[in-house]
Amino acid sequence: MPSPFPGMDPYLEQPRFWSSFHSRLIVAISDTLAPQLRPHSFVEVETRTYNDNPDAELLASSEPHQPQTLTLPMPIEIKERYLEVREVGSNAVIAVIEVLSPKNKRKGKGRTIYEAKRQTVLGSASHLIEIDLLRSDPPMPMQEATRLAHYHILVSRAEQRPQAELYAATIREPLPEFPVPLKTADEAVLVNLQAIFTGLYERASYDLRIDYSQPLPPPSFSEADQAWIASLFQST
Repeated sequence: MPSPFPGMDPYLEQPRFWSSFHSRLIVAISDTLAPQLRPHSFVEVETRTYNDNPDAELLASSEPHQPQTLTLPMPIEIKERYLEVREVGSNAVIAVIEVLSPKNKRKGKGRTIYEAKRQTVLGSASHLIEIDLLRSDPPMPMQEATRLAHYHILVSRAEQRPQAELYAATIREPLPEFPVPLKTADEAVLVNLQAIFTGLYERASYDLRIDYSQPLPPPSFSEADQAWIASLFQST
């Protein structure tokens, strides 16, 4: 069965689902793009790896004798997938496609590393497409975004910077289509993100795995949106 939501399903923002959903979405976008890019371009799944240190935790015995037993923070290897559209022959990077993860948005090393990578791409000749399907934590830096929405897709064309295109959707709307710019200014491939999401949701059998009787993951929706969400389940 399809998701009860017309667009993004906020239950997939839960940690227990997000990691696999993120990986599936990256691959699904790649599979959708690949045949449309031939014969001059191709899409590759890339991996960004870094070590992150969790918050230190001190576990000390209440006994008065020495020594105390401590738990030291150990580095955790983080791997994040993203897509690159490359030119056949030269292998030049035409576009970078990122699907933001909680580590990218949450204050800390992951966000610092991602923002540095983001600035590198924005200072290059490559286009940047940034997909944010997470409501929690502050969005990536951008100016003049006037529409209040829950989900955002940023398309930064290299030849139009610092201007960029923002595609937005609320919880009540389907996810928007967006273009992936190619080699020349008049070339682009259109991506139907909602169709990709719908197919992914069904293939992963999320309808069998998500307990919709449980509370929505944070952050909270507005009272009006909560009432609208409640009406979805009353009608099913």
